[in-house]
Amino acid sequence: MGKVTIADLQEKKCPTDTAAVAAILFKKARTYFVYTDKNGFSLNHEYTYRIKIYKKEGLDWANFRVSYYVGYENINADRVEFSDGITYNLENGTIEKTKLKSEGNFKNTVNEYWNEASISMPNVKVGSIVEFHYTLKSENTVKFPVFTFQSEIPVKYAIYTTEIPEYYFYKPILKGFLKVNMDSKVVNGFQNFMNEHNQTVNLSYLQVNTQFYQDNIPAIHKEDFVDNIDNYKSAVVHELEKTKFPDVPEKMYSKSWQDVAFAIYKDKYFGNEINLKGYFEQDLKEIIKKDTSEIQKANTIFKFVQNKMNWNAVFGYDADKGVKKAYLEGSGNIADINFILIAMLNYAGINANPVLTSTVDHGVPVFPNRTVFNYVLAAADIDGKRMLFDATNKYTSVNILPLHTLNWTGRLVRSDGTSDEIDLIPKTPSRTNINLLVSVDETGKISGKYRKQKTDYEALQFRENWGTTSTENYLEKLDENWPGIQINDYVIQNKQTDLSKPVAETFGFTISGQIESIGDKLYMNPLLFFTLDKNPFYQEKRELPIYFGYPKHSKYNVTIDLPKGYTVESVPKSITITTNENMETFVYNIVALDSKIQVSASLENNGTLLSASFYSELKEFFQKVVAKENEKIILKRIP
Repeated sequence: MGKVTIADLQEKKCPTDTAAVAAILFKKARTYFVYTDKNGFSLNHEYTYRIKIYKKEGLDWANFRVSYYVGYENINADRVEFSDGITYNLENGTIEKTKLKSEGNFKNTVNEYWNEASISMPNVKVGSIVEFHYTLKSENTVKFPVFTFQSEIPVKYAIYTTEIPEYYFYKPILKGFLKVNMDSKVVNGFQNFMNEHNQTVNLSYLQVNTQFYQDNIPAIHKEDFVDNIDNYKSAVVHELEKTKFPDVPEKMYSKSWQDVAFAIYKDKYFGNEINLKGYFEQDLKEIIKKDTSEIQKANTIFKFVQNKMNWNAVFGYDADKGVKKAYLEGSGNIADINFILIAMLNYAGINANPVLTSTVDHGVPVFPNRTVFNYVLAAADIDGKRMLFDATNKYTSVNILPLHTLNWTGRLVRSDGTSDEIDLIPKTPSRTNINLLVSVDETGKISGKYRKQKTDYEALQFRENWGTTSTENYLEKLDENWPGIQINDYVIQNKQTDLSKPVAETFGFTISGQIESIGDKLYMNPLLFFTLDKNPFYQEKRELPIYFGYPKHSKYNVTIDLPKGYTVESVPKSITITTNENMETFVYNIVALDSKIQVSASLENNGTLLSASFYSELKEFFQKVVAKENEKIILKRIP
C-alpha cells in the first residue's frame, strides 16, 4: 500500500491496451486460517487493489462492491471490512492523497442469503489512482471465494496466496484460457490463542503455502453472443476434499453431484415443502375433473399454477415463504412456485420431481456443492417421456423454459436419494417462417400481405418482449424498424392464449423507399426489408465461444408481382452456403416466371455453443450471406 509514484499518475494510457478506460495495477489476495478456542479454525481472505483511471468511462472502477454470504444455518454469517482506502492525484507536481471516510462505505441487504458491502472512493477523476484493502472473514472452510485473475480491464499483476494448515486438503481448480503460474512449499505454521482459562496457547503445525500469479493479463472484452463472460475468466477455485485432524477420524468433503442433490432434498425448506399437502386438494380436484389422461392433467395443472402464481423475482432452490403461504398469497420465489406444481402433479398421480439448476448469470458449476445451484424446475415422466416445466414465467410451455435456465445441465433429484443429470440444451430448432405476397407499381411503391409464425423459443421471446404491449405501441415499433411502412388489418394469434402454438401475425401493408429507380430500371432487394445488411460477426478475432442459446431456423418466402410495363433483366443466382458439420446453412433460390418472381431463403443455425476456433468460418459464412442477400433484382421498363 502507498507505493504510488509520480510516473504512475502521469501515465495517460495503459501501455498494453491503449483503449483501456482503466487498469488494475495490482490485485493481491491472501487466504489464511485463524484459530480460536471457541470456534476452531476460520478463514480470513484479505484483498488489496490498486486501480488507475485513464478515461472518464473508467470512473466507475472507483466504486467497488463485494457480495458476502449470510445465509448459513450452523455457522455465523460472513463479514466484510474495508480499510486503507486512498485516492491519489497529481496536483502541481505533487502527489495528493484523499482518504476514504466512513460516508463512502456502505452495506446493503441483497436477500436473506446475501449482503453486499461497497465503497465509493473520494475525489476521483481521470488520471487518479485508487487503492483500497478489505478483508472477508468467514467460518466457512469448505469453500474459498473464487479468485479471478482476469477482468474487463487489463491487469498488470495479480497474485493470490493461500496458507493452508496440514489438517485441510483442498483441490485447486484453474479455469479460463490463460495460463496461471503456481508455486507451493511446505513451511512451519503456528497460531497463538487464548484457552478457556485465559491462558495463551501455541498451536504448531506444517502449512502449505501456495502462490498463484500472473502479469500483463489482457482484458476479457464483452462480446456479442456470449452466455456469461465470468465462465471464461481465468480464475482459481478451491474445493475442500477432506480434513484430517490429530486423533480424529478423517472426514471426506468432496461429494458427487448425487450426494449434493440428495443433501439438498433432505433440507426442510426443500423436500418437506414438496411433500406438504392439505392446501391445494380442493382446487386440484375441481380443475382436473374433466381430464382423463396424464398429459391432460399435467397441462391443466401447469396452466393453473402458471396463471395463479406470480414470481417475486427472488431466485433460489429453497422455499422462501413456504408453499402453503405462497399458494394462499398467489406469489413466491422460484422454489415456492415450482414446488407447488410438483406437489400437485404428484397428488394427481403423475411422477414429478425437482430439477436443480444454475442460471446463465449464476455461472456453470465447477465442482459439486450446494451453492452452485440457484434455481429449480419441475420434471414429470408421462407416457415414457420426460417433460420439463417452469411455472414462474407466464409465457413458458412444456419443455420451453426461460432462456436464463438453459445453462448446460441440471440435476433431477428424487426423495429416495437417486438423481439424474438432465440436458437443458434444446435440440429441436425454433422456427420463424415469413411469407410475403407483394406487388410493385411503376413508381416503386410496394403493397402486399405479410404473415409470420414463430415457434418454441422464438415465440417465447416474442411473448416476453411484447406480451403486455398494446397493438398500437407494437405497430409504432414496427414503424421505427421499417420507416415508411403503413400497416392495416393487423391480426395476431396465440400471443397470450395457447402458448403451445406458434405466435402468428398477419397484416396488409404499403411501403415506399425499398426500390431504387435509375433511368428506365428498378433495383430491389429480393428479401425487401428482411435483407441482412451487415455481418453480426464483425470483430477481427474472437476470444470467447459463440453462444446462441438454442438452434433456430428462419425461412422466407416472397412472391413479387412485377409492375406493369416492366420485365426482369436479371436476378441473383441461387446458392447454397454451408459450414463444417452443417452448423450453419443458407439456401437461396430465385425464379422469375412471366410477371412474377419467387424468392425463397432459409438460414439454419444448428449449434448452441460453438468454439471460438469456429469464429473465422462463421464470420466468413455470414459475410457471404450478407453479400448474396444484397444482390439486386433488376427490372427494366419495356420500350
